[in-house]
Amino acid sequence: MDRDLTALRSVAHPVRLRILSMLTAQPMSATEVASALDLTHANASYHLRVLHDAGELVVESTEKIRGGVAKRYRYRVGGDPDRPHSDSPDDHIAWQHATNAEIVRRLGHRKQGPGSSADIETWVSSETWSEAMDLVRRAMVMLHEQAQPAHTDGTLHVSASSLAFVMADDS
Repeated sequence: MDRDLTALRSVAHPVRLRILSMLTAQPMSATEVASALDLTHANASYHLRVLHDAGELVVESTEKIRGGVAKRYRYRVGGDPDRPHSDSPDDHIAWQHATNAEIVRRLGHRKQGPGSSADIETWVSSETWSEAMDLVRRAMVMLHEQAQPAHTDGTLHVSASSLAFVMADDS
């Protein structure tokens, strides 16, 4: 399996999407991930290793624990720039199916209050598209950069997803 496909498939799994979300705010060990997601330590370690091998996670620190070494992983927002994701439509569809399942899970935990949902298929100028994409990217980067550890005082538990792309003219 080539590197691009491995990277995309590594995140196209509901548990791994949840792990990436958690590791945006703080580095965590396999033990901490297992506890937070009610997984076995072995299962959490496996998923962390898959994500790390695909370039989605970095080892932020290590510590010696009972004769072993515990790694603390952090999500590398945007993945490894030397390992871009696949451009295959089938791979992107698989990733989107996993993402949609995760969004449906999150909706089950939605609290009433301000939020946003939008969908559009239209034609706009390239300048409008470029400006809109810049705003979306900036918003998502801001949320990633400002993410706090779970249950930090004064924070809200939020979910944000974005998907935007140029359509083929023949669709």
